[in-house]
Amino acid sequence: MKPYRRQSPFITIEGIHIVKAVGIFISVMFLLFSVSGIITKLNDSFRLSSLNVHNAVAELDIEMLYAIMGTENRYFLEGLPKNEQKISLAKPLLAMATNIEFDDPTSFLGRELPGLYAFHQKVIAPRDGSDYTDMPIESTPPFKKIEKDVPVKNTEDIDPAPADEDTAPPPEQSTGEKDVVYIYFTHNRESFLPHLEGVTDPDLAQHSEVNVTKVGDRLKEELEQRGIGTAVDKTDFIGKIINDGLDYSVAYDLSRPVVQDALAANRDVSYVMDIHRDSQPREKTTIEINGKSYAKIMFVYGRENPDFEKNKKIAEDLHKRLNEAYPGISRKVVSKAGTGVDGVYNQDLHGNALLIEIGGYENNFEELYNTAEAFAEVFSEYYWQAEAVNADEETDKTQQ
Repeated sequence: MKPYRRQSPFITIEGIHIVKAVGIFISVMFLLFSVSGIITKLNDSFRLSSLNVHNAVAELDIEMLYAIMGTENRYFLEGLPKNEQKISLAKPLLAMATNIEFDDPTSFLGRELPGLYAFHQKVIAPRDGSDYTDMPIESTPPFKKIEKDVPVKNTEDIDPAPADEDTAPPPEQSTGEKDVVYIYFTHNRESFLPHLEGVTDPDLAQHSEVNVTKVGDRLKEELEQRGIGTAVDKTDFIGKIINDGLDYSVAYDLSRPVVQDALAANRDVSYVMDIHRDSQPREKTTIEINGKSYAKIMFVYGRENPDFEKNKKIAEDLHKRLNEAYPGISRKVVSKAGTGVDGVYNQDLHGNALLIEIGGYENNFEELYNTAEAFAEVFSEYYWQAEAVNADEETDKTQQ
């Protein structure tokens, strides 16, 4: 009969197994940190990403984000005004799940009516009285009908008079020899009916010389009077489209390398402006302020740009400042994405890239120039304030 041996309650683990387990754990952690480090260092074009997820998260209202987080922690709701602390999630969640938004009638039929989904636009910063009826319109010009320029009219005062450098007072601040603003025109032949002889069709408001580039010239003049060095590029992208028989939609593909070369050649550029004119009628694009007629402004940014938040912020800042100084002059800030639109507008090339719609096809140059002066006034204040902040930050860094 075998003697009874009591079983030990402890499990014996050999030291070699502990060493292996620790080694495997350290190896796995090292691998995870290495992979995550490589992913964060990758160029944007090689990263794994979902544009739909990015857009859905990026377009979340801050109030909705607080509401979601507040369901778990009530302290997050303290960041909202008292009258906004009770927020319903039903409406935003429905919009995310179905792409239907009750304040946007096009979202109900966007996938049902052919072509309507191309107008996948969002109003980010509307002006009072503005609605979806005055959204920016891009129409493809019938190039076969406008291969030759029509005669122009009412052009006596559209070119700036030469400045008298002896009498003009120097600006209080100046960028010196640096051109910090770069202006170009992707749709450079967009023109205005009041200056085209015998033309009444908005789609035919195109001209190789009397066009939106004149507005850029005036804006350059106004900015430089305020000490902000500005370069204007008048590359004829539409002329190339006409001559080569290209599709109108490639305009941004043509302007992209020109902007890239300009930014590479001039590292001082802080702001990039692509100036257009809208295809909305006069009643949507004109406003009278203190007895003076102005062409309204609209800002557009593309949501298919991965870093569109930067472009969105500057557009919203300028929209707000313009309407504070000239109530109603800025119609809204609009974001675009989806089928039928570019969705990027070369704004991924610079964080301070703006697409600005100035006026419409029925505005005249007097109104357009009034707006150029107003925009230059507001933008120069914005620019010099930003420069002062940057200078203070650099001083703080050197003193640390």
